[in-house]
Amino acid sequence: MNIIFAGSIGRFPVGGHAWVDMQYLLGLRSLGHKVFYLEECGPESWVYHWEMEQMTTELDYPTTYLQQCLTEIGFDSCWIYRAGEQSVGMNVADFLDVCAQADLLIVRGSPIPLWRPEYDLPKRRLFIDSDPGFTQIHLSHGDADLNNTVERCDRLFTVGQQVGAQGCSVPTLGKHWLKMFPPVFLPYWPVAEDKNATHFTVVMQWRSYREVTYEGNSYGNKDKEFPTFIDIPKLTQQPFRVALTSPHTIPEQLIEHHWDVVPGWAVSFTPESYQQFIQNSRAEFGIAKQGYVAMQTGWFSDRSLCYLASGRPVLLQDTGLSDYLPIGEGILTFRNLSEAVDGIAAINADYERHRQAARRLAEEYFDSNKVLTSILEAAMN
Repeated sequence: MNIIFAGSIGRFPVGGHAWVDMQYLLGLRSLGHKVFYLEECGPESWVYHWEMEQMTTELDYPTTYLQQCLTEIGFDSCWIYRAGEQSVGMNVADFLDVCAQADLLIVRGSPIPLWRPEYDLPKRRLFIDSDPGFTQIHLSHGDADLNNTVERCDRLFTVGQQVGAQGCSVPTLGKHWLKMFPPVFLPYWPVAEDKNATHFTVVMQWRSYREVTYEGNSYGNKDKEFPTFIDIPKLTQQPFRVALTSPHTIPEQLIEHHWDVVPGWAVSFTPESYQQFIQNSRAEFGIAKQGYVAMQTGWFSDRSLCYLASGRPVLLQDTGLSDYLPIGEGILTFRNLSEAVDGIAAINADYERHRQAARRLAEEYFDSNKVLTSILEAAMN
């Protein structure tokens, strides 16, 4: 098939975010499809420039980053970045031909802020919700771009495995949300053989966006959950490192609680440095957004599957995972500080077993060949 994949690598230029879209591009291509990458900014490109610490509307910064990411994986001539009447990458006329011949348009995560007529040309369109709970609440509040994108798509997918299930409070809004796992392209994520890595690590933003409210309940970010677990380095001999993007006051607070804090955007700016950070880790200590926990969305991080593929166990805050993933080897969960401490002890007591289980789980549940084959079959039927 001819597939257009709409992502947001240039608008969120950090390695972890880039990898999310790159897993799809690599996986779809490996299945034999011809894949084109689209980044639609709307009337103007607004991107945070990390080195300058300010917003920029210039296209050079995001498109240089995007080109570097895509060239590394062999997509150097199959992409376009569009902002109003400006574009970088493919010639617009050539891209219009791509749209006319496309079998499928995949929109992942962010809605398309300017739906041009050519985006209606592919035979099928699907939307992938990567922020379960928050996506649906924004829809309920009438987010114009999101509603327009969702309404134009033939199939809706979500990585929230519990959406629609009893005990999950995510509003489905009368829509059918098909469940899917986030994919990892295993050939690019081999097992990291260093068994002497020392730190449990976290890669996170303190706050991604403002809280949202639905039916009188407020749902927030990781800043609402992390303080509950901030004392964990004091309660165990295990070293912890957090690659943190946050207000300037937060790192000082974490250092006082014995966290090794490094600047998140710097250590994970490129896909390569992000991968190196994960593969130099002993395990992941995963804190979820407060909304994921409160709504019991069944969310599983696209970051965690990179740890698993690398042969790194993950210890994750529970969002309802045990209903659809085997918990106890490779993946462990916690609901409170005591359970988190016990999980650290369990991983360290039999580290090699958990390392091997981590890779097996990546192969069984998150292999892009399996995940993407499944969603393509659902999308085209």
